[in-house]
Amino acid sequence: MSTTAPATASTASPAPATVQFPEPMPVPDRVINAIVAAALAEDNPAGDLTGNVLIPAGATATADVVAREPGICAGLSVFAAAMKLTDPQLVVSPALADGQSFAAGDVLATVTGAARSLLAGERVGLNLLQRLSGIATLTRGFVLQAAGHRARIVDTRKTTPGLRALERYAVRAGGGHNHRDNLSDAVMAKDNHLALLGTGAELTAALVAARARLGHTVHFEVEIDRLEQLDAVLAAGVDTIMLDNFTLVDLAEGVRRIGGAALVEASGNVRLDTVAAIAATGVDIISSGALTHSVRALDLGLDLRITGAAA
Repeated sequence: MSTTAPATASTASPAPATVQFPEPMPVPDRVINAIVAAALAEDNPAGDLTGNVLIPAGATATADVVAREPGICAGLSVFAAAMKLTDPQLVVSPALADGQSFAAGDVLATVTGAARSLLAGERVGLNLLQRLSGIATLTRGFVLQAAGHRARIVDTRKTTPGLRALERYAVRAGGGHNHRDNLSDAVMAKDNHLALLGTGAELTAALVAARARLGHTVHFEVEIDRLEQLDAVLAAGVDTIMLDNFTLVDLAEGVRRIGGAALVEASGNVRLDTVAAIAATGVDIISSGALTHSVRALDLGLDLRITGAAA
């Protein structure tokens, strides 16, 4: 699909006008339903007291999810799950697809059915859709800033507990990619690990020994925070070397010295106003925790109108 960057504070300029983005890999329905069911149980443990005393049981309504600001859509299936798990008779009709851009005033989806049910599911559905669309919008800004270079924009494990699957989906909807999913997904030796492994030849030997214990499909990444560590790590034959909080000059030197022997990841000080320069150093991957831990939820509203009175 071809989309453009919305003109919001979450995206910076200049940026390419049009970039192709693949359809994001979806989250399984069972995962979405489990997360949404827990959120509904938290918000509505014993019925919506307000709706039950104010809204007639037979009243029906139609509600539009309306954007109050521009952005990138992510989480329509999550919003739909919030509605359907509240009331299976509610009908949710998306007006666009995840990963597409929208303008202020655009309708993202329409819901029809029992008015009480619409109001009971509104907050959970909107909370998740707003957060996920905020993540997708911010990610799209990073991706567009890095366009024209080889670097992928990826997230980190700095996600909201319990929402990782959804937040990482939103990164994909924004055109970004995912880092390791969890601690069981790959080996990633960070500064605190290396502090226990020694330096120089001792560090190389420790990494080689660790690699020998792994299956051939397991990815092995090592983080370093200064160029003096590079030779020892490079000699171990790891798959990815993360250059953490390096200057632009040192990033470019790291890329040159690694010379394609491993993937090069840049991390630290990654912002919308720095990501283009980081990408220009030739790194393969740029990771940013801010995509998920510091994002602002987009302003989306549910505009409801009664379509049928109680019998």
